[in-house]
Amino acid sequence: MNANMSILNELSEYVTLGISSYLEQTHDKNWIEHKSHPDYDLWFIQSGSVRVTIGGSEHTAGPGDAVFFYPDMPYNASTTEDGCRFIYIHFNFGIGEQQRILGEFELPGIVPSGLIQEEAVLFTQAYRRLKQVSGTPGNQLYLKACLLAVIAKILELHGQGTYTGTFLNGRKPGKTEGSLSVLQDVFQYVDANLHRSVRMNELAALVGVSEKYFISFFKKSVGITPGQYIFQIKMNRARDYLYAKKYTIQQIAGFLGYPDPFTFSKAFKKYYNVPPSKFE
Repeated sequence: MNANMSILNELSEYVTLGISSYLEQTHDKNWIEHKSHPDYDLWFIQSGSVRVTIGGSEHTAGPGDAVFFYPDMPYNASTTEDGCRFIYIHFNFGIGEQQRILGEFELPGIVPSGLIQEEAVLFTQAYRRLKQVSGTPGNQLYLKACLLAVIAKILELHGQGTYTGTFLNGRKPGKTEGSLSVLQDVFQYVDANLHRSVRMNELAALVGVSEKYFISFFKKSVGITPGQYIFQIKMNRARDYLYAKKYTIQQIAGFLGYPDPFTFSKAFKKYYNVPPSKFE
């Protein structure tokens, strides 16, 4: 798994998912569409086939497949003589203030049905239930949860090297707010120095910029401040150490750069709402 994918896992608590619209559409053989959308867009093909042309390359999706578009990605779409039917959903996916974090990954393309069958079925069922029982509490939340499961599965497949989108045709995804790749040395440095207090000027020096610019760039790229990031990583490691049941609270405090068990316990309780001695 690459470092950028690891960051998504480390910062999963900060992930935000916002759905802007969704609808099921049926098109006949004369349907032609030329568009781009301001947000992420997923089509779940229900029947027939969809032809998508991007950058001069043609791609075809059939029943069970998903079509993944990135924001501001112009495309031409059409169908065959049999027509097509699909559910589309527009959404934002981000971490903190970085609402286009997926731009770091080569995901846009046709996602084969065999790779996301279980997740796509759950999403489709959630959509149909929402449409049949409009206004029922929980349905909208369930649809959002199912969409998150689809995206998480696609990210997992990408991290494993099982899926890479072909819409970009080898081009790098667009970077609108910064680039996680520039911060790889910073992520590694933080992870290797959790046992002590890390200063911002140390991290800025790794990137070769001023401390002020580094803090701004980090927040634009990752969606949270460097301080929030370091705290999150420490709390993740604290959780892992406690689950291992091998270390005392004093040892864990030392591993994570806290001067004493009391200071560590206070920080831990602030994050998890329980002291480390009662964490399960």
